[in-house]
Amino acid sequence: MRLRRLLIPFIFILSLLALAACNGSDTPYVETFDSEGSWRTGSDTYTEGSIHDGVYDLFIIGDDISRWATPGRDFKDGIYEVEATQVEGPLDNGFGLIFRADTDNGDFYLFKVSGDGYVWIGRYVGEVEDQSIIGGHWFESTAVNTGLNQTNKLRVVAESGNLIFFVNDKEVGRVTDNKFESGDVGLFAQSLGFGGVRVYFDNLSVTPLEK
Repeated sequence: MRLRRLLIPFIFILSLLALAACNGSDTPYVETFDSEGSWRTGSDTYTEGSIHDGVYDLFIIGDDISRWATPGRDFKDGIYEVEATQVEGPLDNGFGLIFRADTDNGDFYLFKVSGDGYVWIGRYVGEVEDQSIIGGHWFESTAVNTGLNQTNKLRVVAESGNLIFFVNDKEVGRVTDNKFESGDVGLFAQSLGFGGVRVYFDNLSVTPLEK
């Protein structure tokens, strides 16, 4: 198994909402990206983010660049889900779901896969990869659908510090970690080496756990 790059030299935030409405943990949240809503879009030298045709289109133009986007909400326990499809670019990349995010400080849990079949589960602190909390690094998984135009469904069941991670309904890891207790949810994509990575995201949801 080849080693995957763990540190990204540049990390920029696609969008930050200064003040945003909180979403109570008792209320399901569903985003199908049929309209822009509270999600910010735009472009710069390194990335483009747009909503069209019922997807959030996150395009990483530059080399070794990470981007994330959030709606400015607040969640705690729940089932976090998103569908992600890489449609362009090199398969050596990362894309997935962030949750319990404090985007003002760049702190969040990150659950990402790559187009060539790897998984990374860990934390960002201060906009920088803190550590992988499962496996110590990227690990290969047959649960990941590889190649372009292949959709991967990522799901996290988060109850207090107990976190369970699924790719396409197959468990790929679980951990107990209490670093972050609540926060925003969002989308993440990065280029590892060469840019040109484009990922479509759809059907993002946060479902409260049954009491």
